[in-house]
Amino acid sequence: MSFPPFRWWWTVLVLVPAIAFYTIVMGTASLIGGLFDSRGRWAHGCAQIWARLILVTSGVRIDRRGHPLPPPDESCIFVANHSSFYDVPILFTALPRQLRLMAKAALGYVPFNGWHLIRSGHLLVNRENPGAAIFKRMQRMARSGASLMVFPEASRTIDGTVKRVKGGIFLLAIEHGLPIVPVSVAGSRIVMPKRRFMVQPATVVVTVHEAIATRGLSRDEARSLAQRVQAIVASAVPGGSSSADGGA
Repeated sequence: MSFPPFRWWWTVLVLVPAIAFYTIVMGTASLIGGLFDSRGRWAHGCAQIWARLILVTSGVRIDRRGHPLPPPDESCIFVANHSSFYDVPILFTALPRQLRLMAKAALGYVPFNGWHLIRSGHLLVNRENPGAAIFKRMQRMARSGASLMVFPEASRTIDGTVKRVKGGIFLLAIEHGLPIVPVSVAGSRIVMPKRRFMVQPATVVVTVHEAIATRGLSRDEARSLAQRVQAIVASAVPGGSSSADGGA
């Protein structure tokens, strides 16, 4: 994957300062508005504007395909592949729903972004010791009508292959009876691949697959559900297929 040399300079001198500005402005607006909105809806609106500004400035276009989204008041878990920093702003733009991220707890210490995540009801998890608190947060999220957005591969892929997914989120989905909506993101790796500090304009295809009901499933079926979702997500990602062994 090659980039024109000027792209590096444009990324460093134009795009990075622009994103920093958007983050500070919208992060501040999110924190102020959050004082009057405990459900996080104002904060997510700020996050959506932040996402759109980044995509427009970066020259990233979105082509959403597939099934319609679930109704706005129906909580679900969107499960997507992860290959770029841009996946979050892409999905915040492509999925116009009240979304909450599941992310590692360390992100809560990042200025503005981390403060926004904490104040707006995102699920920040200590992966070494998630604890029972995650169940309570899931319940609060579902009661508020928000949906969860998860990248269960745990880290960004380098070669575009959809890696083995973690089974924990599928167990949580079964415990709470929340439907799983597989989402395939194709093309974000072109925009900004892992380990390359450079941005390239591109059209990203976001494919929304049919929701999978989890009510009635047992805890023992979490692993097979993970494998099924991994295969569905990989099916709409060029070169994404891998052994669907989604472990817990």
